Amino acid sequence: MPPTYLLARDHLQRAASMLRDEDIHSLQLRQIIERTIQLMDETPHRPQRPRNNVLDFETFRALLRNE
Repeated sequence: MPPTYLLARDHLQRAASMLRDEDIHSLQLRQIIERTIQLMDETPHRPQRPRNNVLDFETFRALLRNE
């Protein structure tokens, strides 16, 4: 997973933990944040492509099958 994804997920989890008040707006915001975290976890992650100019044919075939 990209580091920015992990950082965003961490920030959302921290925000959800801060919203522990019992008023309706805090509850709704917490539910939205928690659902966003669930959706992020359900999203399939593509493997990161290598940052060099060497082509790995097995990786290339796997990428073609997934797209």
